[in-house]
Amino acid sequence: MADTKTDATPSNGKTSLSDAFREHFSGDAPLTEKAKSFAKARPVTAAAFLGVAAIAVLNSLRGVRS
Repeated sequence: MADTKTDATPSNGKTSLSDAFREHFSGDAPLTEKAKSFAKARPVTAAAFLGVAAIAVLNSLRGVRS
């Protein structure tokens, strides 16, 4: 009987995000192009990361006094 297992294993819910990072952020392209391709492929995830980063920046600036 032939082996039906392929070399490319399908990703499950836990590893699909890490697979997407690996796919879009590997290679020699500039970081901006990598980020654009990731945002086009996964817009909700990219928006969530942007929101978390914005909250972190706002919290870090909240304690700064001029």
